[in-house]
Amino acid sequence: MSKIKTSSFTKLLAYAKPYKGKLYFVVFWAIFLAIMTALRPFLLNFTIDNYLVDAKKETNIIQQYFDEFMQFFFSGNDNPTNLKVLVIVMFIALVLEGISQFYFTYLANWLGQDIIKDLRNKLYNHIASFKMKYFDNEPVGKLVTRSVSDIESIASIFSQGLFMIVSDVLKMIIVIIFMLVVNWKITGIVLLIMPVILIATNIFNRKMKVAFNDVRNEVANLNTFVQERLTGMKIVQLFNREKIEHEKFKEINEKHNKAWLKNILYNSIFFPIADIISNISIGLVVYFGAIWIINGDTDTTIGQLVAFNMYITMLYNPLRQIADKFNVMQMGIVAADRVFEILDTEDNVQDNGSIEASHFKGTIELKDVRFSYIKNEEVLRGINLQVQPGETIAIVGSTGAGKSTIINLLNRFYEIDSGEITIDNRNINEYTLESLRKQIAIVLQDVFLFSDTIYNNITLHNKTISREDVIVAAKKIGVHDFIMTLPEDYNYNVKERGVMLSSGQRQLIAFLRAYVSNPSILILDEATSSIDTHSEELIQKATETITKDRTSIVIAHRLATIVNASKIIVMDKGQIVEFGKHSELVNKPNGYYKKLYDSQFAVEVE
Repeated sequence: MSKIKTSSFTKLLAYAKPYKGKLYFVVFWAIFLAIMTALRPFLLNFTIDNYLVDAKKETNIIQQYFDEFMQFFFSGNDNPTNLKVLVIVMFIALVLEGISQFYFTYLANWLGQDIIKDLRNKLYNHIASFKMKYFDNEPVGKLVTRSVSDIESIASIFSQGLFMIVSDVLKMIIVIIFMLVVNWKITGIVLLIMPVILIATNIFNRKMKVAFNDVRNEVANLNTFVQERLTGMKIVQLFNREKIEHEKFKEINEKHNKAWLKNILYNSIFFPIADIISNISIGLVVYFGAIWIINGDTDTTIGQLVAFNMYITMLYNPLRQIADKFNVMQMGIVAADRVFEILDTEDNVQDNGSIEASHFKGTIELKDVRFSYIKNEEVLRGINLQVQPGETIAIVGSTGAGKSTIINLLNRFYEIDSGEITIDNRNINEYTLESLRKQIAIVLQDVFLFSDTIYNNITLHNKTISREDVIVAAKKIGVHDFIMTLPEDYNYNVKERGVMLSSGQRQLIAFLRAYVSNPSILILDEATSSIDTHSEELIQKATETITKDRTSIVIAHRLATIVNASKIIVMDKGQIVEFGKHSELVNKPNGYYKKLYDSQFAVEVE
């Protein structure tokens, strides 16, 4: 895994570049909202001092210009009509504030959703391009958490975090400007208290980042545990592990609970502190403002004290909200760190090939191929193998001999350590990955079916394969009659992992899936093990049909899939120990295949 070289936040901002127009509108409405918010107390101050109380005062130059501007429209301080008009102006300002709040919130959320849509697409595509080795080492639950809940947390950075914080900061700056215009002495009192809450906010944010990191860890652990146990529920119940697994779940859930309680504790401490500081500021403003008014200070008025009461709320509420939104930001940034950890992981299959394989003749050759899943623990030890076009090669051997590994390497699910694999006398790395895999179809022993219809599980939503193509292919390999017995035939939903079908039926669907893709090379990986006799007869018929005139590699435990092979490859401990036809190998005294035949396959003949 490669390390993150730049901050996740900077990387996130890069995803906003395609949406500059929306971003500019968000900034515009944030500024307009800040101005409208700060304007209301200013208008209220003017109204109180000029219409409700007789408080003539010396004014600063900005205030004087404002007064002259207002007087131009509202001549005569004692005119009730002008007071009504001024109230209407304040109402309009309030409406404009509401409108700007709507557009700002809507556009900020819209932009956030666009960004995470792109990020989620990129993450899924990146994960899908990983080598199989990555999935061998990473829990599925963890990847699900990164792709779903972590991405949603990132969305909150934009919808509830970043832009809201920017808006709040703008409000605070503009409020302070208005406060200085109204009365710089009272503003000084307020600003003297602000460092206390800023320090508290900084401490709070550092604590919250650690707390949210713990929360995300525990969420991933919880998702991984639940996903694995639900998938393996049959094993859990079969071995009476319900109580044991429940205890494990309680332990993980308790850790998750404690992580959140730590987060709640910090919130419970911070917000009362913020409220106390805010109320202290209001008290000090009222106290000193009242003293100055009583002592005849004409620069201080009752209207200003009322306005400052609102200004302090406007100033400290964003601070409290910023702290709350920093919670959201911290959770989003922690989630982003985890998502970018995956995006920065260079474990992809290198697709540097330039040749588009439209069809293979079917010549396959492995030249001194060595491979290890774990470093220094070789699974294949210098494999040399040739397969001619149209041949059916059977590979047999004990578990762990390396049979399935050859298939994984042929499809480039893993990269070889050394040696060379060629198809039609070209290194498989020279072919584009998509075209290579398109020409190779695999039927696995453990068939995976999606929670979808029979038809979609066969075509995998390939629009070039029509329903007529599927039906014709199904009839050729003897699967059509079985499908027609199902409710809704080809539209029958097999549910998750195909649980509505038997293992033999799932295998037949897998054969049909491979057949309709019209591959040049067919691989059957123990495709007839663990099924009933009737299903095996159908599969044998299907096998004869789909292997006809194409290169096939069969890994099998059943005798019927071996005796008719063009050549049998016998493997043991990552090496080819014997090869030849069945008739040759079975008559070889003390041969490895002879022993394997006597212990495993001969039983089928009896």
